[in-house]
Amino acid sequence: MSRRLWRACTVMLCGAMLIATVSVSAGEERVLESRPKIELSAGTWISVGDTRWAHNASSVPGFGNPTSKLTYKDVGTNVIDLTGKFWFSPRMFGRLNGGFADIGGGRLTDDDYATGQRLFSSTTSNIAGNNMYYINADLGGRVKDFANSRGYLDIFGGYQYWHTEYQAVGLERVVCDTNVISTCNDPLPPSGETVITNTANWHSIRVGASTEYRFTRRLSLIGTAALIPLSIIENKDIHHLRSDLQQNPSISMLGFGIGANADVGARFMFTKNIGLNVGYRVWWNHAVDGTVTIRGTNGSSEYPLTQFDSLRHGLTAGIHFTF
Repeated sequence: MSRRLWRACTVMLCGAMLIATVSVSAGEERVLESRPKIELSAGTWISVGDTRWAHNASSVPGFGNPTSKLTYKDVGTNVIDLTGKFWFSPRMFGRLNGGFADIGGGRLTDDDYATGQRLFSSTTSNIAGNNMYYINADLGGRVKDFANSRGYLDIFGGYQYWHTEYQAVGLERVVCDTNVISTCNDPLPPSGETVITNTANWHSIRVGASTEYRFTRRLSLIGTAALIPLSIIENKDIHHLRSDLQQNPSISMLGFGIGANADVGARFMFTKNIGLNVGYRVWWNHAVDGTVTIRGTNGSSEYPLTQFDSLRHGLTAGIHFTF
């Protein structure tokens, strides 16, 4: 082969390789550009909640372990939930999720135990309010695109703040041992009077994964699961009828624990950019250890926190937009 022909072949080969490289790069860019830059969701979480805490003051003669156990239950809380997911690059995204709701229609049960776990006092109150809100801030990335555009797998990590406030009104005595409590026969407060205000704040670190698998172009299965390896619980109770306790707060708690979040559901796309999500969500936080401080008017005392659990679960529904 002559040198001139060799040079011509070399030039043609290099040109073909350059064209192929540009074509592949352009194709990749078109694929990457087809991914939504922004995803927005607006919907509701029709949930029920349950908060329980207990402490151990059995170091004081006559008290059991647990000494007091309070259970807050609410029903039918409709949360307004908003989410924005923003792609910084074809593989990296940030996500911000928030929700808020009023709480009402629940029930507080307050049980106190003497030595031998003898129940000497049990009262119930209605939960008339007040509110709940939360914020999730995550950073994540896409680790897998399923074949034939069937879906994806994302991983993420971030911070969760979850605030709940209950206001319990009225008081009904269920158990009252006159050998322990001399005030059993005292008049009850008015039914609308606030007796306890409870405020719980969870600060959590979470890591997890989100996925979508498309059965058809319109119908897909979606899910998110997150592990909370560390949570900090800050809780304050104001017992408005207790003249022997301070009022801001009466009882405070500080502890750490673990938890988990899970969402599973389906998505139906009406158009290329608008879809309907329906599913079920569960959030759970559990204190592993902590301290309860009883703030009396003449001094404070500290005792072990033996339980603090927050659970919320229920149906979700909303509209999903992609741009």
